[in-house]
Amino acid sequence: MASNGPADTAFREGEEVVLAKGSYQGTLGVFVGLKKDINWADIKERNGSIRSHPVEWLAPSTAAIRGEQQQ
Repeated sequence: MASNGPADTAFREGEEVVLAKGSYQGTLGVFVGLKKDINWADIKERNGSIRSHPVEWLAPSTAAIRGEQQQ
């Protein structure tokens, strides 16, 4: 069976991510999971909205909320 996506885009549920590409570049969020189309993923954005974005736009965010507390 094929893998769930490219090896370099293996995110885990709850991992902080940032949109590194696209029209919403810089948006911070938490990885929720892949969609049925494995090229798309849901992220929970900081305002609480859950939105779908192309997986290729996501990047790990090791310092996503430096100096701020998440709620």
